[in-house]
Amino acid sequence: MPLGTIDRTPPPFFRQGYSAFTKLIFFTALSIFLMVADTRMQVVAPVRSAIAAALAPVQQALLFPVDLIVGAGDYFRGLAKALAGEDAARRLLAQQAEQALAAERLAAENRELRGLLGLQPALAVRSQAAQVMYEAADPFSRKFYIDRGATQGLVAGAPVVTEAGVIGQVTRVYPLSSEVTLLTDRDAAIPLLNTRTQQRAAAFGGAAKGTAMELRFVASSADIEVGDLLHTSGVDGIYPAGLPVARVSEVERLAEGGFARVMLKPVAAVDSVRHVLVLEPLRQQLPPPPTPEAPAVAARPATKAKR
Repeated sequence: MPLGTIDRTPPPFFRQGYSAFTKLIFFTALSIFLMVADTRMQVVAPVRSAIAAALAPVQQALLFPVDLIVGAGDYFRGLAKALAGEDAARRLLAQQAEQALAAERLAAENRELRGLLGLQPALAVRSQAAQVMYEAADPFSRKFYIDRGATQGLVAGAPVVTEAGVIGQVTRVYPLSSEVTLLTDRDAAIPLLNTRTQQRAAAFGGAAKGTAMELRFVASSADIEVGDLLHTSGVDGIYPAGLPVARVSEVERLAEGGFARVMLKPVAAVDSVRHVLVLEPLRQQLPPPPTPEAPAVAARPATKAKR
């Protein structure tokens, strides 16, 4: 059979239809149309929602092993952390119990010694909590206001403390608020006791631009070192004895003068305090000082005038 008479067209089974380029153009145009329609008219949103709803159970089933492994790891890590916290809490509780027993023994010995020496019992300091409302508007002072005043029984001169130590003193009392002057204020002063040497001194504020305190009138030969802790002495009738106030941060012994320059750093952070405790001044619990009696005027005998 001659080759020219053979039918070269493929059978219907092998026919490819449109060309690949035509299909590319068609599906590209369809994709652009669907994207524009979805952006403008939200046409594909219901279809997307239906597909997401249908695939949600499948996604949850596939994520279940991952969640199980992650949850098991978190559980064991939390269990180990809880056991470590419980162990630390038990040790802390044992230490606190030991300290409480020691404090109870010391209190009993203190009462016994005071009874033997005929001293008066230690005064119980009354206190009440207060909240800091705002700081004073004066940029050259270190003061703030609290939400307790004369209505709650506050008086001028009451010490103000935090859990770290003394931070200031009530200087003005209003009906529903009070002004507290910090120890770092330039007008503040407080008598202190060095816990290491038992030496008394007076500390004043206003040092280092109102962020530190200064221990004045300290001799150059005085036994004071950096790191010494200073407590309230309790001899001023205002602050109870034994409250932490500051630590020695710098000691400069001047050769040409008789006094040393001692800088102190307060133990309580006064810039971030929100709640304070206001103590009652000790002078309100102490007995009044004895009033000196007027000396009796001796009667002079009348002298007769000479004639």
